[in-house]
Amino acid sequence: MTDVVALGEVMLRFDPGEGRIRTARTFQVWEGGGEYNVVRGLRRCFGWRTAVVTSLADNAVGRLVEDLILQGGVDTSLIRWVPEDGIGRTARNGLNFVERGYGIRGALGVSDRAHTAVSQLAEGDVDWDAIFAAGPRWFHTGGVFAGLSDTTVEVADEAMAAARRHGVTVSYDPNHRPSLWVGRGGADRAREVDLRLARHADVVVGALGLAGPRPGDGRVLADEVPDALAEVAGLVPSARVLATTLREVPSAGVNDWASAAWSPETGLVTGPLMPGLHVLDRIGSGDGFAAGLIHGLLTGDGVRPGRLTNACLERALAYGTAHGALTMTTPGDVSMASLAEVEALMADGSAAVRR
Repeated sequence: MTDVVALGEVMLRFDPGEGRIRTARTFQVWEGGGEYNVVRGLRRCFGWRTAVVTSLADNAVGRLVEDLILQGGVDTSLIRWVPEDGIGRTARNGLNFVERGYGIRGALGVSDRAHTAVSQLAEGDVDWDAIFAAGPRWFHTGGVFAGLSDTTVEVADEAMAAARRHGVTVSYDPNHRPSLWVGRGGADRAREVDLRLARHADVVVGALGLAGPRPGDGRVLADEVPDALAEVAGLVPSARVLATTLREVPSAGVNDWASAAWSPETGLVTGPLMPGLHVLDRIGSGDGFAAGLIHGLLTGDGVRPGRLTNACLERALAYGTAHGALTMTTPGDVSMASLAEVEALMADGSAAVRR
């Protein structure tokens, strides 16, 4: 039995620590991926039984990724293994080189993920009805997976539709990566795909990514958040919750961190405000927020019409904000926080001041 299933790419992350990619002699290796990070956090911090649907080339690098996933406690039985030809000509595994940044030097990511095994997933490769008939409560995917190729858009659509047929709650994170859309229609095509897929979702995480005419066109200021979420609600009228993190970045090492959400039952709800948060590694913090939010909703009143209350949504935002904050205090994409640490931070009024 699995509680939460995610669909996405899992890459091997190479981290030069305090150094630079272009001068590094050694790297720390982690696993990571936008959708996977969510179920990894749900498993290791919150104790939910989780699985990831992905595809890996069957070689030593792919088996290293599998080993790292297993260390995170995520079920690997839904991985689709693809034979490879020895040099990655037909299928390979994704690599991601990441600098954390420091002070005035921002974080830097250099991904090497073209022609990966997971980017070649196509409709019909996964038996979604069998997966969802087994009883998971939640399904999560996002724009990173959808952006890998034209076929992954269709796989995400197929999976989300199947989840809805089986009564499984669906979440989607637009999580725009411009590099994935170069030569494939750019931001306009990404927006078209995001809106198509988000209309299947009960919960949209990173909902401000759907505001404005195109992804990445501009920042949404704090006082513009209510109107921006109302705009998104009009674009995805079936969504029960729209949630977002709010971040100001004085420097790579200090962020102001907060959150907000909207639902038809509650209207706008604001989460904790954490100003001056000291950051070691911000990569994966949005995924940490998503994991905490999902945990709060799963243990609360749920997202079905008429069931969601202000108290439940505030609690879910508090879990998400605290977990995302703690994710920024450790290296790598994935959370190393415990539930006790998350709940202690939620209870600490000096660290989390509600607006």
